[in-house]
Amino acid sequence: MPASSKPVAASRTSTFKYKPQFGVIVVCKDERDQARVYNQLRRGPRKVKVVTV
Repeated sequence: MPASSKPVAASRTSTFKYKPQFGVIVVCKDERDQARVYNQLRRGPRKVKVVTV
């Protein structure tokens, strides 16, 4: 870390509220499989997100 950069302390008056989230990762064979699984899951009642890593 450069000498001019110092860590910034968190404010004790922060209004940030942490909300835990839980998820499931589905490993797909390829992009086509990912699209198929996504379309299948989004028909359900849950919020679905696509992530590529």
